[in-house]
Amino acid sequence: MRNKTILFVDDSVSIRTLVRMILEEAGYRIIIGEDGLDALSYFDGRTIDLVITDLHMPRMNGMELIKEIRKREKYRFVPILFLTTETKSEMKQEARAAGATGWITKPFDRAKFLQIVKKVLR
Repeated sequence: MRNKTILFVDDSVSIRTLVRMILEEAGYRIIIGEDGLDALSYFDGRTIDLVITDLHMPRMNGMELIKEIRKREKYRFVPILFLTTETKSEMKQEARAAGATGWITKPFDRAKFLQIVKKVLR
């Protein structure tokens, strides 16, 4: 079984470093995007098994990114998780409507985070 590839998108260097470490220790291959626009460059035909994205980012936010990913045939059904400080239920509904699979609130518990990732990648 090949290692699953996760694209993680966040404009915070410290969060990118933390999440990369957690996911790599769990055996996943990680691609890092600094914001939505940067992340879109990775949707070039390569296999991406899961996208985890922040909501609030410069240039292109997470909601816009999800909408762009869902327009691409090859990636239409890739699971997408939001990792954000945002907790408003209207925002969660908007994210689901845009095509998000789930929602993880920062700060997050490492074990729960990995459990959600594993479940979504099944």
